[in-house]
Amino acid sequence: MPTLPPVQSPLQCTVDVIFVVDESTSIGTEDFEMMKSFLRQLVSRLDIDSGNTRVGLVTFSDDVGTVFNLTDHSSVASLQLAISSLRYRTGNTYTATALAYVRTTMMTSAVGDRPNVPNIVAVLTDGESTDSRATEVSMTFIMSNN
Repeated sequence: MPTLPPVQSPLQCTVDVIFVVDESTSIGTEDFEMMKSFLRQLVSRLDIDSGNTRVGLVTFSDDVGTVFNLTDHSSVASLQLAISSLRYRTGNTYTATALAYVRTTMMTSAVGDRPNVPNIVAVLTDGESTDSRATEVSMTFIMSNN
């Protein structure tokens, strides 16, 4: 897997980022490990240690679950450790369910979403959702309310 070029300092911007990670059967163990490596590299470039950037993560397949909320980790090192500890499960690709969960659970002040800070929702998947139409509707709703 290609690595991201090194940076001297993190990208400075105030943002809440929610990663939505597919762990369905079609991903496979090797690609799941590659996604984890990519995420560890990516968070190293974010302005987390200063508190400007917050990161949350959910995984999905048949079920959706919060791995960590936006306020759970306040350092790059802590986030990288949490990402490293992700365990691969299997199941179907219920992307629409995951996006609805992000909208109703993760994008709330109860889990650290800040009202005057932009949200970024990044979905890492290998492709087709179990219900493509519902996924389109969910994504459109998130984008129009962000």
